[in-house]
Amino acid sequence: MVAVLAAVVAVTGCEATTGGGGESGPEPHGATGSALAAVDALTVRSRAPKTGYARERFGSAWADTDSNGCDTRDDILKRDLDGVRFADGECKVSAGSLAPDPYGGGDIALVRGRSQVDIDHLVALSDAWQKGAFQWEPSKRIAFANDPLNLLAVGATPNRSKGDGDTATWLPPNKGYRCTYVAGQVAVKKKYVWVTGAERDAMKRVLGGCPDQKLPTGGNPTAAPPRFHAR
Repeated sequence: MVAVLAAVVAVTGCEATTGGGGESGPEPHGATGSALAAVDALTVRSRAPKTGYARERFGSAWADTDSNGCDTRDDILKRDLDGVRFADGECKVSAGSLAPDPYGGGDIALVRGRSQVDIDHLVALSDAWQKGAFQWEPSKRIAFANDPLNLLAVGATPNRSKGDGDTATWLPPNKGYRCTYVAGQVAVKKKYVWVTGAERDAMKRVLGGCPDQKLPTGGNPTAAPPRFHAR
C-alpha cells in the first residue's frame, strides 16, 4: 500500500489520500464544489478530426472582448504578474515578474519585446476544436479564445512543450501546480467542450490526490460582442 501511495504522489505531484475498500481503495469522489466532483459531470466523447482548424477560426489574437480598453494579453499580464509597469496608461504592460512561473516553478522577468512569458490557453484552441468548437458559431470561438478562465501567464519554455495536449498527454513540469492546472482544465471543459475517456481518467488520477481542490468559476460570457468576427 505504501508503494501505491508513493506512485500516486510521483505521478500527480499532489498529496495522496487513503480510503478503505480494497488494495487500491475506492474510486475517489470530491466534495460539492470540488474539481474532482465536476469531472463526473463532463460529457465524454471521442475526439473529432482536426480538419478545418486554423487560428483565425477563433478571431484575431487578444481581442478586447470585455470592452475595458485593454487587449486580452495585457489583461492577463496585469492579473498574473507582480511589479507590473506600463508603457502607457494602465494597459500596455512593459515589465513585471512571474514569481513563480506556475509551469516551471522558477521566477521569470518580463521585458516587453523579448519576453520569456507566454499567455497559455489552458485548453488549447486546437484541442477545443476537436472537442466541439468546430460546431460553434464564430462569436463563441472568439469568446473562448479570450476568456480569462482559460488563460494563464506562464514561462515560454514549458508552455511550448505542451502543444495542444490535454491532461492525458501533458502536465506541467512543476508537480506542485498540477492539481491547480487540472482543476482549471476541468472548469474550462465543463463550460465549453467535451473530454475523451482517457482525458477524464487522467483528470481523476491527478485530482484523486487533492480531492478538495476547488473548481474555478467565472470568466467571460460564452459569446463575444457582435463587433468581433472570425471565419
